[in-house]
Amino acid sequence: MTKYRTRAAALLAAGAVAGGVSAATLSAHAADDTSSGSSSTAAERGPGGPGGPGGHGRGIGVDTTALAKALGVTEDELSDALDAVRDATKPDDADRPAAGEQPTPPTDEERAEREAAFVTALAKALGLSEDKVSDALDTVRAAREADRRQELGERLDTAVEDGDLTAADKASVLKAFDAGVLGGPRR
Repeated sequence: MTKYRTRAAALLAAGAVAGGVSAATLSAHAADDTSSGSSSTAAERGPGGPGGPGGHGRGIGVDTTALAKALGVTEDELSDALDAVRDATKPDDADRPAAGEQPTPPTDEERAEREAAFVTALAKALGLSEDKVSDALDTVRAAREADRRQELGERLDTAVEDGDLTAADKASVLKAFDAGVLGGPRR
């Protein structure tokens, strides 16, 4: 198989096996949050899951319940701060691609700049130090990635037991996940 086909097959397999969304960059929060900005409580926003309390929604790529706990704030305080940060960091129309035009993916440097700006704004909105916010984000992300890897490993074990994959296939998919090719940790 060519390198391209191998990579495509691995991506398809991982998508089917891992499910979910890959870890989003913090900058996606500004453009991808679908909440209305109203001051609803966590109970009013509904159960956990994408976009709700405890979900990976809100465009920041982490479990907001776990992040609130790691920061020592309530979910409502975090939600209000995220809404304020989203509104303050919303990209200008000039920064968006024209209709029908594909957006250019950000460079690693641009991602780092956006994340630093997000951390600074969130820390200010919560009245916390930037180090505390950064450490909490890192901790919650690491826990999420560990959970995702464990779940992926369990699903691959089942596929091996069922004869759908070989042990070598499982090892290859886990290696690709660990390298960040399949939505695993960013390197």
